[in-house]
Amino acid sequence: MRSGSSRAAERPVGSGADRERVLAELDALATLLDSRWRIPFTRIRFGADALLGLIPGAGDAAAAVPALYLVWRARQLGVPASLQARMLGNVGIDFLIGSVPIIGSVFDVFFRSSRRNHALLRAHVAGK
Repeated sequence: MRSGSSRAAERPVGSGADRERVLAELDALATLLDSRWRIPFTRIRFGADALLGLIPGAGDAAAAVPALYLVWRARQLGVPASLQARMLGNVGIDFLIGSVPIIGSVFDVFFRSSRRNHALLRAHVAGK
């Protein structure tokens, strides 16, 4: 039997407070993945995605899982298939280029696929 929180995550998200709660949750996730920390004495921010990318092989796959979760939750918020495809494209580019040793981690710092996807989601919800 599934827990109540699992069932809630499977249902489409309504409007109002639930939607804002989910958007805030996804914002926190995108921040953790892409811009949680700052390189000292610079304005350059990075997140867990860039750090995980330093682990050969499994690091980029591990970073892709929460990035794909963001896309899945966007689907529950009613994002159209074309926007989901664009979001998946961002995750795919991040995964493919991020898989290249060293260069991929530098790419992860600047591409920020989860921040991009969260911005796309926010724009969709705002009706832009």
